[in-house]
Amino acid sequence: MPRTLAVANQKGGVAKTTTVATLGAALTELGQRVLLVDLDPQACLTFSLGVDPEDLEVSLHHVLLGGSKARDILIALDEGPDLVPATIELATAEVRLSRDSGAEQSLRTALRPLASSYDWILIDCPPTLGLLTVNGLSAASEVLIPLQCETLAHRGVGQLLDTIHDVQQLTNPGLEILGVLPTLYDGRTTHARTVLETIAGTYELPVLQPPIPKSIRFAEAPAIGQTILTTAPTSPGAAAYRELAKSLL
Repeated sequence: MPRTLAVANQKGGVAKTTTVATLGAALTELGQRVLLVDLDPQACLTFSLGVDPEDLEVSLHHVLLGGSKARDILIALDEGPDLVPATIELATAEVRLSRDSGAEQSLRTALRPLASSYDWILIDCPPTLGLLTVNGLSAASEVLIPLQCETLAHRGVGQLLDTIHDVQQLTNPGLEILGVLPTLYDGRTTHARTVLETIAGTYELPVLQPPIPKSIRFAEAPAIGQTILTTAPTSPGAAAYRELAKSLL
């Protein structure tokens, strides 16, 4: 079975999508078979990897509602992971799924036939604690929590941990928290260093290393449908994600 990693934080702008795309690319460089799943109706992961959601006729929306198989909508990225893409239609899927019993297991069921084909499945959860995120957590073996090294970024982590606890109790007892990944980290500031030092004590969670540095290179890469590993392969950001990938292996 693949290691299935849900990348989740209900706060937006903490580098969830960047982490899924870049970590996935780094694991692929290490010879791993990787599947990326875009579970966010904003489809930022899909777009940032060079696929225009508006050009797609089928997406994860159709899979969750039973109209398509996950294998039929896979997109093979050039020299990279495979992608289960999203479109804005995914927002309506959440409403329709909420009427069904067992709706929180829809993603797990959809991905099960693909399990033997991959070493890793990385799920980009939306910035909410709704049914789609619960689906991501229910389908995962582990949760990675990207966390910006600023005080205000911490405020919702307790709510996320409560949701994870509920999923562990109700739908996925084997779910584990891999840890917090510090992102947008500026080691030059005392504030960022202090926040990083207090994360482990505040939440009693492992802090993954290295922290991901703040860099304009991350914003530039999606504009051409690539990750920083391609656009700025020698940058500190690329090095950090490669080091993270190696540590996970």
